[in-house]
Amino acid sequence: MKFIHLSDLHIGKRVNEYSMLEDQGYILTKIINIIDDEKPAGVIIAGDVYDKSIPSAEAVQMFDDFLTRLAKRNLQVFVISGNHDSPERMSFGSRLMDQSGIHISQVYNGKIEPFAMKDEHGNINVYMLPFVKPAHVKRFSDDPIESYSDAIRVAIAEMNVNHSERNLLITHQFVTGATRSESEDVSVGGSDNVDVSVFDSFDYVALGHIHSPQNCTSERVRYCGTPLKYSFSEAKDNKSVTVVELAEKGSLSVKTVPLVPMRDMVEIKGKYDEITLKDFYENTSYQEDYIHITLTDEEDIVDAIGKLRTVYHNLMKLDYDNKRTRSVSQVDGAVDVETKTPIELFSEFYELQNNQPMSDVQKAFVEDLIEQVWEDEK
Repeated sequence: MKFIHLSDLHIGKRVNEYSMLEDQGYILTKIINIIDDEKPAGVIIAGDVYDKSIPSAEAVQMFDDFLTRLAKRNLQVFVISGNHDSPERMSFGSRLMDQSGIHISQVYNGKIEPFAMKDEHGNINVYMLPFVKPAHVKRFSDDPIESYSDAIRVAIAEMNVNHSERNLLITHQFVTGATRSESEDVSVGGSDNVDVSVFDSFDYVALGHIHSPQNCTSERVRYCGTPLKYSFSEAKDNKSVTVVELAEKGSLSVKTVPLVPMRDMVEIKGKYDEITLKDFYENTSYQEDYIHITLTDEEDIVDAIGKLRTVYHNLMKLDYDNKRTRSVSQVDGAVDVETKTPIELFSEFYELQNNQPMSDVQKAFVEDLIEQVWEDEK
């Protein structure tokens, strides 16, 4: 039996003040195309459907449209809430939607009943465990719960998993050892870590929460990653859809199908004169991609963002990498102030701040400015 594993759609997200809705609508259509090609029995969305617990009307409409398209394909669709979602809002109307093959996780209440699917090899039991914190599980258990691992272990124990059948878990947690990216929420000291051993009862664990696609010790426990890049720490990621196939008990096949976005997220580094040459950006998609530019010029470029955006229309971020930005010098009070001229004091300050001396042109400008100030004071 074949499943499409998705997670972390983050519909409605803004990245560096750019709305991603158009890009998200585009990539959801690409996912529908992959589903039509792969013809799975089920589609999994492992949490963080929305980017906010109270999503915008546009975000809700987009997800509604996506679910409607899935329902028309006579699939079983499994959706859980993630840490960005409101479980109460996500579960609204879920019992009615069950009849359309759209299954949305309930607010955690200590009991999770599986949805059974059948093929020639018998039952596949699909368990949906939304994002939970230890406090959520403590309300319904007398077992000692001190950590996220304890909470997930207790929640799974309450499922009474039938180990003779194939079992699939959908959940949204941070598994110890997984590689994070900048666009994810991070708990201080890794307090949200879940040990991978708690998932030993399952033939496949469809994880959400981590934005880079990766396995956790084996392909049996997997993050599919986000369908789009949501930070420049993900710029080198290859986004994809994970396709999972469960045959007889113990037989698992996992593959990925690439997702090509409307606009990529790209990092460029170089001098201003180099990256504004037509030869540098022509025959690339850079002019429309989401761009982070790092300029290596020693002198700041006046109105650099405005000038660069005439070429790179979706420039999201600009910074410098030069002697000044690499400097870690501490600027303390000057010594021997009484014996130094104003230009000497300013030159010392400039060099400490920028890790390089002033040029002759800069020194002449400052000298002229000082003279004008003194003239005005007379």
